[in-house]
Amino acid sequence: MIKLIAIANTIAWSGFWAFGYLALSAPASDGRQTLIALILAALGAGVGLLSWFRLVRHTEATGYARPANRVPEHLKTEGESA
Repeated sequence: MIKLIAIANTIAWSGFWAFGYLALSAPASDGRQTLIALILAALGAGVGLLSWFRLVRHTEATGYARPANRVPEHLKTEGESA
């Protein structure tokens, strides 16, 4: 499953960069093409971020990457929220 998420991450970021470039380089007179490219770039960025966060969480859980620097639960005061 993680390999599938990694592949989705790569494809999503590729789509973000490709359609983002198309949105930026489209002629000003062609608003429809710019809008479609912008929507596809935003979808690519969204899927890319979600899959990247999932991969980071997996690498921390498996020990491949060091866990993020967080305050342990037993050291938090009662007034702090998560």
